[in-house]
Amino acid sequence: MLDPFIVKLFPTLDPMLVIISAILFSPLVGFVIQFFMGEKLFRKGDWVSLGAIFISWVLTLFLFSDFVHSQNAHFKWVMSWPWIALPSFSLGMGILLDSTTILMLLVITTVSFLVHLYSTGYMQGDPRYSRFFAYLSFFSFSMIGLVLSDNLFALYVFWELVGLSSYLLIGFWFEKPSAANASKKAFIVTRVGDVGMFIGILIIFFQTNGLLKFEDIFSFLSKSSFNGEFLGLSLLTLAGLCIFMGAVGKSAQFPLHIWLPDAMEGPTPVSALIHAATMVAAGVYLVTRMFPFFTPEALTCIAYVGAFTAIFSATMALTHNDIKKVLAYSTVSQLGYMMMGLGVGATIAGFFHLVTHAAFKACLFLCSGSVIHALHTQDLREMGGLRKKMPITFVTMLIATLAISGVPLFSGFVSKDMILGGTLSFVSNHPNHFLIPIFGFSAAALTAFYMFRLIFMTFFGTARDSKKFEHAHESPFNMTLPLIILSLSSFAIVFTPLHFWIEQEEIPENIHHLATVLSLFVAGSGILLSYLMYMKKVLNPDTLAQRFKYIYNTLIHLYWIDELYEWAILNNVVRLNNLLAHFDNRVIDQVMVDGWAPVTIQTSRGSGNFDNRVIDELLVDGTGQMVGASGKQTVKIQTGKVQQYILVGLGSVCVLLILLTLIL
Repeated sequence: MLDPFIVKLFPTLDPMLVIISAILFSPLVGFVIQFFMGEKLFRKGDWVSLGAIFISWVLTLFLFSDFVHSQNAHFKWVMSWPWIALPSFSLGMGILLDSTTILMLLVITTVSFLVHLYSTGYMQGDPRYSRFFAYLSFFSFSMIGLVLSDNLFALYVFWELVGLSSYLLIGFWFEKPSAANASKKAFIVTRVGDVGMFIGILIIFFQTNGLLKFEDIFSFLSKSSFNGEFLGLSLLTLAGLCIFMGAVGKSAQFPLHIWLPDAMEGPTPVSALIHAATMVAAGVYLVTRMFPFFTPEALTCIAYVGAFTAIFSATMALTHNDIKKVLAYSTVSQLGYMMMGLGVGATIAGFFHLVTHAAFKACLFLCSGSVIHALHTQDLREMGGLRKKMPITFVTMLIATLAISGVPLFSGFVSKDMILGGTLSFVSNHPNHFLIPIFGFSAAALTAFYMFRLIFMTFFGTARDSKKFEHAHESPFNMTLPLIILSLSSFAIVFTPLHFWIEQEEIPENIHHLATVLSLFVAGSGILLSYLMYMKKVLNPDTLAQRFKYIYNTLIHLYWIDELYEWAILNNVVRLNNLLAHFDNRVIDQVMVDGWAPVTIQTSRGSGNFDNRVIDELLVDGTGQMVGASGKQTVKIQTGKVQQYILVGLGSVCVLLILLTLIL
C-alpha cells in the first residue's frame, strides 16, 4: 500500500526494509532526542516520544492490513547482512518478518502508543516527566528489535535491553526504597533465567557448528540431531529447557515469578506496558518462535510449568487487596495459560491468547491507574461505589474483566477456549497428564472469581472512605480515550479478520465443544460465587477467612515463597559474601597485602644498610681510598733521578731471575 510512495522517496531501497527500519528506529530516535533535549522542548518533549511511537504504530497497521488482505498465514520476508566475518566463523544480522512478527508488532506498537498517550495525563507534573517518556521510547525500541531479530544472538542483545528498560522504568521513582528494591529484584531474578538461556544458546552454537539463525537451526535439525546426553537428557532437550529458562524469567513463570508483583512499584503506565505488551510477552514469543526446536519432553515440561503457574498465581490473587497486585498475579496466571497452550502443542491458541490478553490486560491496568489517579489509593478496601463517579472507567474495566473471565462475545473467551481445548486434546493422547487440564479449568474459575471480586469491591456498594470518594472524578480525555480503544479491542469481533490464521489450530470438534461447555461452566461458577460473596453477602469473606485462617494466611503471604528464598538462598548468599569479605579483610588485605608491609620495610632497611655499608663504604669508597693511598706511596718513588730508576729496574730483574731459578 505504501510501496509506490516509498519507491519515489528511496528508489534504490527495498520498500519493506524502509518500513521496518522506520518502525524499529523511530522510538530510538525519540529516545535520543528526549533523553538529551527533552527538558528544553515544549511540554518537555512528550510529543516527540508520542510521535515516534505513532509512526511505528501507523506503519505496523499498514503491514497488518497487507497481511490480512493477503490471507496468507505463511507469509515470510527475510533480509540479512554480514556482521562478523572471520575465517572460521561468520554471523549475520537480519530481520525476519512473518505472521508471528506482524502480530507482535501490532500488539507492541498499539499498547505502547496508548500507554504513551495515557501517560501524558497520568504523569503530568512529575519532576522527571521528560525522562519517563525517554525510557518508554527505549523500552518500545528494545521490544520491537527483539521480535524483528532473525537469530538468537540479536534476540539475546535486545532481550537484555528489555531487561535494562524494565529496570529503569520499575525503579523510575527510585527515591522510594520499595521501588528501588523492586527494580533490582526484577533485574536480578530475570538474570537467573537469562543465564540458562545463554547456556542454551551456547549448546546450540557448538552443536550446530556456529548456526544461530532460526531458519538455519530448524533446517539443521531436520537433517540431523544433537549428539550426547547430560544427566539422562539429550542435549537437544537440555538446550530447549535452557532456552525456556529465559522465558521463565521474563514471563514470570514459577519459580521465577516473584519479581512481577513487586514491579507494581513503578508508575501504572509502566505496569500496563510491562504486563501487556513488552517484557512478559517476550518469554511467550521466544517459545513460539523456537517451537520447532523443542522436543516432546521439553514441551511437556513447558506445559506443566505453565499449568502450575496458572493455578498457583490465580490462588494468590484471591485474597489481596492491592488493586494493581491482583492484576499482577492475574498476569502471571494468564502467562501460565499461554505457556500451557504452547506446551500441549496449541501454538496458535497460546500465541493468540498473548494477543487478546494484551488488549484487555492493558485496559485493566490503565483502568486501575484511572481509579488510583482519582482516589490516590490502591487498596480495594478504601474503594466502592465508583461506577457513578467514574462511568467510563467502570464500563471499560467491566468489558476487560468480562474478556479475561472468558465470557462469550469477548476475546478472552475465544483464546482461552482454544487453549483449554488444546489441553483436552493433549490429554486424549496422553492420559497420564490429566493434571494439565484440571489446572487449566480451575485457574479459569478462579480468574472469573477474583476479577469480579475486584469489580464489585471497586465500583459497587457504598464508599468505604467518604473523604476520598467525595474528591473522586472521572479521568481526563487523554486518559479515558486509551481505555475506550482497549475495551473495544476486547470484543471477539475485532479479531474476526484473523480467522484464516486462527483456523489453523487443529482441535477435534467434539473436544472443542466439550472445552466450550466446561469453560462456560467454570467461568459462570466463578462469577456467581463472587456475586454471592461480595454483592449479596450470602457468604461472608471475613468469616471464611477466619474459618480457614491457615489457608488464608498462606495466600496472604504468597505461600511464603519470598521468605523461603530469603532463608534458603539470600541468607546463605549473604553469609557467603560476609565470609568472603572477612577472608578478604583478614587474609588478603591484612596477611597478603598489609602483612607484606613489615617484610618490605625490613627488607628495604637491610637492603639500604647493605648498600650504604658494603656497596658504598666498602666497595666504592674503600676502592677509592685504596687507590688514593697507593697513589700516595707511589708518589714517594717518583724522584725524577734516572740512576735510581735503573738501579730499581736491575734489582727487580735480579729478583725475578732468583725466583725463576728457585722455581725451576
